[in-house]
Amino acid sequence: MSIIICPGIHEPELTESFRLGLLDVIANSAIAPNAANILIYPGKDFSVLSALHILQFLRVSVAHRRYRLTGSLKSPIIFISFSAGVVGAIGAAHLWQLLGGRVKAFIAIDGWGVPLQGNFPIHRMSHDYFTHWSSCLLGCGQNNFYAEPAVDHLSMWRSPQIVQGCWVDSSIEISPPKGRLTATEFLLMLLKRYEAN
Repeated sequence: MSIIICPGIHEPELTESFRLGLLDVIANSAIAPNAANILIYPGKDFSVLSALHILQFLRVSVAHRRYRLTGSLKSPIIFISFSAGVVGAIGAAHLWQLLGGRVKAFIAIDGWGVPLQGNFPIHRMSHDYFTHWSSCLLGCGQNNFYAEPAVDHLSMWRSPQIVQGCWVDSSIEISPPKGRLTATEFLLMLLKRYEAN
């Protein structure tokens, strides 16, 4: 499974915390640890808004084999993006497909106000119910997550393992929560699903 993480505009330490938490979750799950290739877009300024910068980074990483993708563009990629990084990541996902690549899934964490459409599975994770509800008006997939009780925006990225919330199916007009879990458990559920497919 190949994952590209697109952070927002914040301290790099928050992304490192997210990466370590993700690796820990993968190591303690049924997902084979060496099956997950994780690449982090190094932007920490306004370049996270640029689909072209993210795509260029991804293509250079593939060309230099820093990102172990078999079959280069043909390998499916899961995008995990946060905040302002959702803007650049959704554009990069579409450009990746235009070049012949495959997007296995797109996970937007607190991408409030960013329209999300695509011919690949899309999931939103939000720090509160209002952000979840109002973001879904701009597009979301079937399975999404919102924190309950609400947490501050950066907590979703810094420490998703302690963020409690609800998993909802947005394909149903009035969707009761499917269950309570942490943001990390929700993310792991998605990763297991896409590893199996």
